[in-house]
Amino acid sequence: MGEQRGGLGVFVKEVTIVVVGALIASTLLRLFLLQVFSIPSRSMESTLNVADRVAVQKVVPFKRGDVVVFRDNLEWLGNPDRNRSAAWQDALVFVGLLPDASTNHLVKRVIGVEGDHVVCCDTDGKITVNGAPLDETEYLYRDPDGEQDAPSLGNFDVIVPRGRLWVMGDHRASSADSRCHLDEKVAGVAHMGAFPASDGVVGAALFTLFPFDRWRGFSTPATFAGVPEASDAPEKPVVAVGGDGTLC
Repeated sequence: MGEQRGGLGVFVKEVTIVVVGALIASTLLRLFLLQVFSIPSRSMESTLNVADRVAVQKVVPFKRGDVVVFRDNLEWLGNPDRNRSAAWQDALVFVGLLPDASTNHLVKRVIGVEGDHVVCCDTDGKITVNGAPLDETEYLYRDPDGEQDAPSLGNFDVIVPRGRLWVMGDHRASSADSRCHLDEKVAGVAHMGAFPASDGVVGAALFTLFPFDRWRGFSTPATFAGVPEASDAPEKPVVAVGGDGTLC
């Protein structure tokens, strides 16, 4: 009997070590390498649909044109404490056993980085970055009838300030992105729709995990290769809004 109890004790100890080790490895993976998010809205359709699970890598720096997940530090979504998850769900997300479905993260495509001059639109109806027109047919949303979203329904002319990004959803008609926040201030300082890069971006989308029939990897669209490098970035946003300023 004593030998049985001793054997059981060894087994429990070994299982505990394996489980704890797996949890530590999963947590480290989530914190430093890869994190999974659940897509909460239609703003990135059809690149990412509602409830898609997307893996975000934290190792390779993101580039202009990449799809990124970022924390809602500017409260674009309103009160970040609304719809908070239960403590047990937070714990499972922390160790990487559940995708992060929190409402204080957003996912958008980086259209402009610091110093970029982003304008909508040229005579062909295309967004330009540093004078180069973007061919966005590769990723802009198409409705069931095949009609593609316009790059933007309103005009804007922005020079992205130092340390910030100009981000837009691929489903432009359903995306409350940088265009919607041109007139906002945080603590009395205008940010003009340009989102903080260094303390906000979690990482770039690497691939879709689920559902399995939507598995795909992500790369930077070819059109961004033709964008020339930006000039020196200003300290503050430089913005001119065309039309009536209603962009969203």
